[in-house]
Order: sequence, then structure tokens, then C-alpha cells
Amino acid sequence: MAVSIVVGTHWGDEGKGKIVDYLGENAQVVARAQGGNNAGHTVIVEGEKYVFHLLPSGVLHPGKVGILGDGMVVDPSSLLGEIDFLRQKGKDVSERLFLSSKAHLVLPYHRILDGIYENIRGGRKLGTTGKGIGPAYEDKVSRWGIRVGDLEDEKLFAQKLRVTLDYKNLLLERAFNQPPLPYDKILEDYLSYASLLRPYIADTSKMIYQFYREGKNILIEGAQGTMLDLDHGTYPFVTSSYPVAAGSLLGVGLGLGSISNLEVLGVCKAYTTRVGEGPFPTELQEEMGDYLRDKGGEYGATTGRPRRCGWLDGVILRYAARINGITSLALTKLDVLGGIDSLKVCRAYLVEGEEVDDFPVSSHLWDKCEPVYEEMEGWEEDISSVSSYYDLPSSAQRFVEFIEDFMQIPIAIVSVGKERRNTLVRKEIF
Repeated sequence: MAVSIVVGTHWGDEGKGKIVDYLGENAQVVARAQGGNNAGHTVIVEGEKYVFHLLPSGVLHPGKVGILGDGMVVDPSSLLGEIDFLRQKGKDVSERLFLSSKAHLVLPYHRILDGIYENIRGGRKLGTTGKGIGPAYEDKVSRWGIRVGDLEDEKLFAQKLRVTLDYKNLLLERAFNQPPLPYDKILEDYLSYASLLRPYIADTSKMIYQFYREGKNILIEGAQGTMLDLDHGTYPFVTSSYPVAAGSLLGVGLGLGSISNLEVLGVCKAYTTRVGEGPFPTELQEEMGDYLRDKGGEYGATTGRPRRCGWLDGVILRYAARINGITSLALTKLDVLGGIDSLKVCRAYLVEGEEVDDFPVSSHLWDKCEPVYEEMEGWEEDISSVSSYYDLPSSAQRFVEFIEDFMQIPIAIVSVGKERRNTLVRKEIF
């Protein structure tokens, strides 16, 4: 039995969905812990593309239990849409999917407020997905939130909705000059969702603990990335939850002291990307950035926005390893670097004339970080059909092993293409 946590090492979009799908074959339980449908995890199996926003990516494997954990915020319409999409694809998960009663609901006013807050920021926009995730977490923290479990009692849900909506409508009308939202319509919609979601609602924390005690392999799928963490990321250009490894355990309700075999797998691209605003020391504005974006298909799975692209930031990768306690790495999209004569990896920053090897704590220094690069030879070959690590071009192997030596952490998995089969394993996780 083992627990493996998959975390993003940069600003999300590292390829966690593909890695979770691959590892899901040897796990019995796959769980999401944090975030909501602001996630967009892409999996391609035998030419068929699946984009997961709420469901764990590993549920494509037959018989795997999927769990949406306590720390999530859930838009019922989005969740039911995903379940129905998989059913139409012949991947019915309804008998093996469980939704935490402690997870919080995303409601219509959350999405409206998300857009309002973003517009108010003007030139300091965060680049949110507009899905209402931040306002839902805001309500959770301020204790205005409504939980999934509240849907099981129609009278209780109606009471909570009335009180909360009265407050939100007051805010919308008086502060933002917006029309009030209709109580009866929202109540009707969500009671309709309740009837459909009721079979999935469970005490998922207890379930995961029991699964672990039974010797099952548990895979926890992180959303977003370390640098979007509310505490440890590039605040305020962050998400509203805790995508680091500790947040994963918190979000599924599994106590650290009860786990005897824990693997933390950090996922990073062979280069770095981010969506939205905020610092990005290795960003490439010129032709090379466009090359990486076009060849790598770097457009947000949730928003469709083009991702900012740059060389691999080893400073942030090392920071993420420390924050998460990463034990192994998965390197994705190595194939995208094919055809580039000279590759770069950022090994340090030059900040106000001083070379530093850690990400600065103070935000006023972020824009002053000048990357110090290690340069190495690239390769011309298309490596997407390679089935063994040792069949990679020697320069591709040297690139991988440079990162491994730099990090002093084993690279367990190397991804060389979009499909599940385009995965080279150097170390077994389960």
C-alpha cells in the first residue's frame, strides 16, 4: 500500500493529468483534493482527448474509485456535465465516484463576483478563470459557504441559500449596481442538482482512510501548481487554495502520521509556462517563446488563453521541491524541445548584482530576477516514438540527467508525447 501525491512544480499546466492517468493503472483510488473546475487536466488515450475539470484524471481506467475531496469547491452543473460526457464516451464512472459532503458549492453569485472583482483590479488583473472559484473559497473562509452535504436536506439548503443570497444581492445592488439574482430559480436549479448528486455524496475522508488501511494504492491528483499556492506562490497572482503536497493531504482528510509509505511526485515541463499575470523570470518574449507555444500547444485547457512560455526555471523547481518534499520528478513535453540547437535551464538569478539560488520572498524583487542560464546542446530528432529512455538521443539524455543532478532528485518519468503510451519510466512509483 502507498500514497502518491502528484503536484505541479511551477504555475500549473505541467502535464499532471497525463501523469495521473498513466499512474492510475496501478492505483485503486484516485482523488482530487483542492480547487474546482478552474483546473483543466488533459488526457489523450488512443487518439481520444479528454479534458478533466473536476473529475480525477485516473478514472479512465476501469474499476478505479474516483474521489472529489473535502478541500474542493464544486460547481454541480460542471460536475454533472463531466459525468455525462464520460458516459457518452462509454466510460461510465457513476458506480465508482464519490463526492465529499464537506466540499463547498460554487453558486451563480460566485461567478458574477469573480468577474466584478477582476474588472475592479484594472491593470492589476490576476487572470482568473472566471469560474467563481476564488469567491467560493472566500465564502468558505468567511463562513458564508454552503456545503455539498447541505443539498441532502432541502429545508436546510433553502434556509442557507435565502440568508446568503439576501446578503449577496445587497452587495451586488448597492456596491456594484448589479441586478439581484432570483432566489426561486437558484433554489430550483440546485435542488434539481441535489437529486442527481445525492448518490455520490459520502464521507470521503473516512473512505480514503479505510482504503489505505485495506492496503489500496491511493493517488492524489493536485490541481494548479506550487507557484499558485495561496501561501507559497507569487501572491496575489495565485489561486485561492493550496495546491502543494500538504494541501493535498488536508484536502482529502488523510492524516500524515497514518501514512507509512508516501511518495511526492513533482511534475514539470522541460520548459516553463504560466497563464495569467504575475512574475515569470525566464519568460521568452521573442521568437523562441512563440516556437514553444505553437509546438507545445500551449493554450489553456480551461480558458483557451495562450500560455506565456520560457526556459525551464530550475530555481523555482528547487523551491517547489523544498516546499512539497518532492521525492521524485516527472519531466513532461521533452519532445517539444526537439529541433532547438541550444537549450537553456535557469540555475540561479542575478538580483541587484548578487547571484541567488532561491526564489526571493519579497515581491518587490521578483521583477529584478535576471536568469543565470546553463546552456547545453539540443537535438534534431523527433523523439515522440521512442519507447525506451536509452533510445533517446544522447543530448536529450544529458538534458534529463543535468536536471536530475541539479535537483538531486530522481526523474522517475519522462513524457515524450501526448498519448499515454508516450511515457518512459525510469523508476516505478507504485
